[in-house]
Amino acid sequence: MTGHATGTREEWLAARLALLEAEKELTRQSDALARQRQALPWVRVDKTYRFETARGTATLADLFEGRSQLLVYHFMFGLDWKAGCPSCSAIADGFNGFAVHLANHDVTLCAVSRAPLARLQAYQKRMGWTFPWASAHGSDFNFDFNVAVTEEQQRAGTTEYNFRRSTQDADPTPTEPLVRIAASCGTDPASFTRDLPGMSTFVLEDGVVYHAYSTYARGLDGLWGMYQWLDRAPKGRNEAGIWWRRHDEYAQG
Repeated sequence: MTGHATGTREEWLAARLALLEAEKELTRQSDALARQRQALPWVRVDKTYRFETARGTATLADLFEGRSQLLVYHFMFGLDWKAGCPSCSAIADGFNGFAVHLANHDVTLCAVSRAPLARLQAYQKRMGWTFPWASAHGSDFNFDFNVAVTEEQQRAGTTEYNFRRSTQDADPTPTEPLVRIAASCGTDPASFTRDLPGMSTFVLEDGVVYHAYSTYARGLDGLWGMYQWLDRAPKGRNEAGIWWRRHDEYAQG
């Protein structure tokens, strides 16, 4: 017998209607937050960044692909990694489906990573993805947008992430999940944690690129499609640790 609360259809409906009011209030708050997000001042990007793409060397303006808005997902894939971060991979699994819709609404979605383009393309082929993916190898882009740190910063404990200075030990003992995830990427925990997840948005007006918004850490939850479904599943996220894998690593059947 279930240990969860049970009831009649009438009791369920009463509770559901109360929840509906809370959901509507959350929707109104989300709409207001979106307006506040869009009201942020734009910051002109004067620095020249160079990327390697399937179309050749590109500037930040080139990544817009003729559109006025650019959404960049900062995908964790370090310089010498053998595979991309499994968490970023789970998020990116949803990109193929809606990138085409965004492209037809004046918005380009592009992933950017520090790994060389050849590594990104090999992994992209493995995952079956077709969305644009650019390499920032040799560029300051990831460092300037706070999704990469140097070995020196890491050793000194002077990193910044999610708009806060790091308060972690400069040389913490890695946890077992961190060791396992880093190994799955073909790297060690210290190297793995020098790349960080995030997303940034840009707008192009009159030939000038502006930075509009960035978010990190739990700010990415809304982009992680599987969690939106799990939050509506009967048992919710129901997790005690890292359970997800790359989509081709689950047992078949």
